[in-house]
Amino acid sequence: MLGRTLREVSVALKQGQITPTELCQRCLSLIKKTKFLNAYITVSEEVALKQAEESEKRYKKGHSLGDLDGIPIAVKDNFSTSGIETTCASNMLKGYVPPYNATVVQKLLDQGALLMGKTNLDEFAMGSGSTDGIFGPVKNPWSYSKQYREKRKQNSHSENEDSNWLITGGSSGGSAAAVSAFTCFAALGSDTGGSTRNPAAHCGVVGLKPSYGLVSRHGLIPLVNSMDVPGILTRCVDDAATVLGVLAGHDPKDSTTIQDPVKPFTLPSLTDVSKLCIGIPKVTFTKVLSSPIQTTDLGNRLVEFESLLCHFY
Repeated sequence: MLGRTLREVSVALKQGQITPTELCQRCLSLIKKTKFLNAYITVSEEVALKQAEESEKRYKKGHSLGDLDGIPIAVKDNFSTSGIETTCASNMLKGYVPPYNATVVQKLLDQGALLMGKTNLDEFAMGSGSTDGIFGPVKNPWSYSKQYREKRKQNSHSENEDSNWLITGGSSGGSAAAVSAFTCFAALGSDTGGSTRNPAAHCGVVGLKPSYGLVSRHGLIPLVNSMDVPGILTRCVDDAATVLGVLAGHDPKDSTTIQDPVKPFTLPSLTDVSKLCIGIPKVTFTKVLSSPIQTTDLGNRLVEFESLLCHFY
């Protein structure tokens, strides 16, 4: 059951194949068994079981809140969670318990999701390996796969088993590892310059950075306000779309969120060009790239990016 997608397990819950409490207990059991991964900073066992109990009551009455009702999820520990410690993997915030939920957390809870815990990260989300927080590094679940172990035996010269693990990427490595290890079906990360997509790639899951303004940042402790976006980690694209459908939308507590999620990038017609400003960069990629690099896919992408720099206003 834990290896299924979010949508598949949602159907199983609706059909009575498993109860929210049973599902929650299985995830909690696996969290304990995979503690060595260091994916979680805080495991909110009592909270999750209470939420599962409420979800079970709704299912018995035929009043399911939707596809996320009874679904175990995890949240990166830089999102505010009411009554649950939020540390950003830093001594500076150790012991800090927010009095409110981040908007994205509240939206998930309003749909009946079960909060399994807060996941590990680079301190204040500043990193790309999930190795630089005060709680220690997150270990990639794939480090313990049969394929990697066999490869490691062939190539490794080290006798220390504890050192033979792979990083999860970062800074949302705890969330990626939690989803990859089957301890939850979806997790929240944050993405400034790849902090959701990077660990998703490392851990073999789907990582989505929604367009800026599509999802509220309220309650997300910032790294770079003008670039931070709550991210989504799931096992398949359909599941990411399901979670995004819950999270997207205007939030009066975040002035950067868009009013209409359906048409987020509609621009007014430009009739007066007298005040149009065109930027021309003095230093370009093509002048510093060697010829072999220019012909590669990376070179082509850099040239494309350079052309975009010439069209801002």
